[in-house]
Amino acid sequence: MDTIQNQYEAVYHSDETTRLRQDLALALRAAAFHDLSEGVCNHFSAEVPACADWFLLNPRGFQWSEIQAEDIVMVDADGNKLWGKHEIEPTALFIHAAVHRIARKKCVLHTHMPYATALTLTENGGLDPLLSQNAMRFYNRIAVDRTYNGLALDHAEGERIAHAMNGADVAFLTNHGPIVCGESVAYAYDDLYYLERAARVEVLAHSSGLPLKPVEEQKAALAASQIQQERLQSTLFFESLRRLL
Repeated sequence: MDTIQNQYEAVYHSDETTRLRQDLALALRAAAFHDLSEGVCNHFSAEVPACADWFLLNPRGFQWSEIQAEDIVMVDADGNKLWGKHEIEPTALFIHAAVHRIARKKCVLHTHMPYATALTLTENGGLDPLLSQNAMRFYNRIAVDRTYNGLALDHAEGERIAHAMNGADVAFLTNHGPIVCGESVAYAYDDLYYLERAARVEVLAHSSGLPLKPVEEQKAALAASQIQQERLQSTLFFESLRRLL
């Protein structure tokens, strides 16, 4: 047992995992700064580089604005805590463990941020990627899960959500909130930020009562491709947040 615990501790404090803990903590603080957090609820997670079946997760009961790298907890794909000084929240285990294991996403960000969540309450169920330029970056990257079963308090519900994503980077969980995934914390956070910005503009446009003017699908596809080919902007944005926060 001591040998296994030593292994967990070594991975948790390795240079690579420490950098990832720092990035995840930064993303959480940035989300609080951008008003994307909700009390002490919701979760961000990232796959541990040394083991694809382990991931890092924010602890239970903390405001996102106060989280530092040493507060991040390391868990396995079954939701068992491997290392960390804080407790973890049950719904985080079921949703995030399933999305990491089944959808094979390296970084998983789940929020109840207001404007994107507002779109989950509509008949359309999610963002229209043919409207604003910010929305176009998500063209062909969105899944809408139209089933609501209450809080995700078991493995079956987490697995259902993961399968409903069908490989998409962004999922709108009906009457619940969005999930945003990425290959790195920086990329995922950049998408999370712009998803909320795009959702906000869409909600405001609908509130005007005026007819909306979507672009043709090929133009949205072009804009999406252009943005995906220039992800340096995502890294620069994340590093600016590191300096700011």
